Amino acid sequence: MAAEWQTAVAGAREATGFTGKNIHRNIDAIGGTLRLDHRADFYAELGALSDPGGFDAFLNHWWTQALADSATDEDTRQAAIDFADVAVALYARAVGGPTSTQQEIEAIAAGSEAS
Repeated sequence: MAAEWQTAVAGAREATGFTGKNIHRNIDAIGGTLRLDHRADFYAELGALSDPGGFDAFLNHWWTQALADSATDEDTRQAAIDFADVAVALYARAVGGPTSTQQEIEAIAAGSEAS
């Protein structure tokens, strides 16, 4: 699934034009990037995670938060969140998870809601 993730990230970068920090989608990278006030919640949630099927959703959520936490200003933060939304949607589509339509992905990339 690592190949699907890398493809999704590349597609999201292309779709959104995001040039921000590259944060790997793993426990160490996410935990090391989160602001201190989020880090405790991250590790507490990780310790309480009992459903292996929920691990992807856990990583997706906290990877998005790590991207937002690494932003230097509000515009960069919003661009990071938009990028993460598109990457997660593309990844879900690639691995057969819950998906967004192409129109919804394009709307996220453009920073608006799909109609």
